[in-house]
Parts: sequence; structure tokens; C-alpha cells
Amino acid sequence: MTQLSPPKLDRSQFELLDQNDSLAPMRDKFSLEEGLIYLDGNSLGVLPKATADHVSQVIKRQWGVDLIRSWNSHHWMQKPTQLGHKVGRLIGADVGQTIVCDTTSVNIFKLAAAAIKMRPDRSKLITETGNFATDLYLLQGLAKLLGDHIEVIALPRDEVLQAVDEDTALVLLTHVHFKTGSMWDMASVTQITQAQGALMMWDLSHSVGAMPIELDQNNADLAVGCTYKYLNGGPGAPAFVYVAQRHLSQFEQPLTGWLGHAKPFDFVDDYQGATGIEQAMCGTPAVLGNAALEVALDLMLSADMAQVRRKSQHMGQLFIELIQQRCPWFELGSPTNPEQRGSQVSLTHPQGYAIMQALIARNIVGDFRAPNNLRFGFTPLYLRYVDLWDCVEALVDIMSTESWNQPQFLKQQAVT
Repeated sequence: MTQLSPPKLDRSQFELLDQNDSLAPMRDKFSLEEGLIYLDGNSLGVLPKATADHVSQVIKRQWGVDLIRSWNSHHWMQKPTQLGHKVGRLIGADVGQTIVCDTTSVNIFKLAAAAIKMRPDRSKLITETGNFATDLYLLQGLAKLLGDHIEVIALPRDEVLQAVDEDTALVLLTHVHFKTGSMWDMASVTQITQAQGALMMWDLSHSVGAMPIELDQNNADLAVGCTYKYLNGGPGAPAFVYVAQRHLSQFEQPLTGWLGHAKPFDFVDDYQGATGIEQAMCGTPAVLGNAALEVALDLMLSADMAQVRRKSQHMGQLFIELIQQRCPWFELGSPTNPEQRGSQVSLTHPQGYAIMQALIARNIVGDFRAPNNLRFGFTPLYLRYVDLWDCVEALVDIMSTESWNQPQFLKQQAVT
């Protein structure tokens, strides 16, 4: 029996999808240059329109007029906990388990060190090769600091879970892979890890804000994540830490800065950690970063995450269909199953960097990850369906004319 090809797509179908999109009004809440197609929200989210005014008010009034009084009158010191509650609602965490502070890298170090202490008779830290580098680098640095009794085991994706055994202290995985968009099954991976007595830490940087996440429901132990991708908190926005309630009494992080103290304003000489998630704090809160993040979190919390995920999956499927129909030059670098894919699609090509630069020159912004991945992020709050069509239309022209093969596109910049 002859297998029929899928019907050809055209731009009018994408226009109709935009007309019927219940999330379409959210686009007006973001600051987007006219004519820009932004497919890089999986790396840096777009500026919410309300952010600039709020941060300006914090600068001019709270800092400029009220000065140091604002630590009390404007609750600067309480913001990490307050924002942690808001992040908690997005990651399925009950109150008191999440706090906003520091960077994802610093927070991984804190939690990995705490995990080793919580599993003192175990020596293995297991993670995935080819993942976002900071996760592995930090485990390597921690092992080097602690000595030969700690071993970092980094394995290909299909070998990771087989390696978890009774000597494993911690498994650290990124929920959604930064290059491919491949997504782990959080529930089953957590269960397999914990069945061996190990702790499970999730890096949510490439999934938070793009889909519903249920840490408590899936019995997660530890988690970290950044807030400047799908959450739109701004470049370098503060990250977050999650420690399950059942572990807080044992939790001891190594960066014992003053704000992790049970009573930081007593200024006593000996450190005594706070008994709750506040112990994950280290130094003074980033007031301006927190101000920008608060606007972004409130905006994200106004959206239905189930709708966000459905639109994200639909966009991914349509983009893949368009690529398969019209772009024979590329290999697909992401899963075709939407249940196994985050909110991005990666294409691979030996000249991926130059091709992406040629696309960016047309005001269509994705990004490149070595050695050959072109990444396209789907951010449902501000991305339109027609943007997918127009992106692929530009790719077809770039590839058929080989316009990517120019010196200005071939020369690699410092940030890719």
C-alpha cells in the first residue's frame, strides 16, 4: 500500500493558527523590535514591557531616595524567599523549599557538596556527557577539591541510569538537554536513582517556564535552575535552589556566607546555618536583578502552563514538518516525539555556525552550539506561528543560494 505524504503546509495556515491562539495577547506584554523573529528565548528571554518601569522605580525611589531604609521598607532582604515562592509555583514545589539566589553554577556546587555529605559512605557523582558544560565542570572541581575518594562518572545518555548503584551519592541531569532538546522522564529517572539510595538533582534551566514541572509530585530531592531563559528574568538574572522538605534538616551547604546563618544580623563569630531553605543563601541579594525577575515571574504566573506546553509542542511539530518538507540540507538533532522534547528544535549541519549568522543577518535570531547544532527555541508567550514559516522560508533561500558562504558569516565570534 502506498504511503501518502503529509499535506503541504502554507503560510495562510500559520496565520490562521495565530488568529485562534489563546496565548496571542501575551505577545503585547513583551518588548519586541518590529520585524524581529526571535527564536532564542531558550538562551535569553525577551524583555517584558513592565520590567523597565519597575526597575527604574526601584533605582530612583527605593535606592535613590529611601537608600538603606529599603532593606526594611521595601523588603529587599526578603525578596529571595518571596521570589522563591513564585518560582516554586512554576516547578511544583510547596512553600519553603525554593529560594532565589546566586547563579546556577554556584548553586550546583552548593547542592552537590551537600549531597555528598548526606551520603557520606558513597563516592560516585554521575552525570551525562555532552551536556551543558558547567554541570560537569562543577562536579569535576568539587571532586578535585575533596580528593580521590570522590569520583565523577560522566557517561553517554543511554548508559547513565545503568551506572547508578549502591556507591552512587548523586545523579545530576539536565531535565531538557541544551543542544538537542531531549527531555528525561523525571518521574522514572528519579525513581530509578532513589531505588539505589542515591540523591537526584535536576537542572531545570532549559525547562522551567516552558512546561509544567512537578518536583514534589515526582519526589525530587534537589534542583537548580536559571531564570533568564523562558522565565525572561534578564541577562544574568538570579538563579534558584530547591531542596525537598524532607532533606532540609540534613542539608548543609559549604558556602557559609552570612545570609545563610540562622541569625545573620547577630554577627556572631561562629556559623550556625538556618534550619530552612534560607541556608542555601550565601551573600547579599541582587536587588536590581530581583526587581527585574519579579516582574517576569508575575507575568509567567499569569499564563496557563498547560496551554504554554501545548503551544510549544505544536510549534515544534510544525517546525519539524516544515524542515522535513522544505530543507533537505539539514539533519534533525532533536527527538520527533513531542513528549520527549523540550521547547526547542535543533538542526545539524557542518556549516551550522555560518548558516545561523546568515539567518541572524536577516533579523531572525536563533543560536549555534558547537560542533554543528543550530538551535531554535519556541517561547509560546511571544512567538507567533507565522514566525516559524518565515524562518524556514529564509533558511530555504540561504541554503539554495549558499548565501551563508561569506567571510562575515564564516568568522566565528566570541559568543555563539
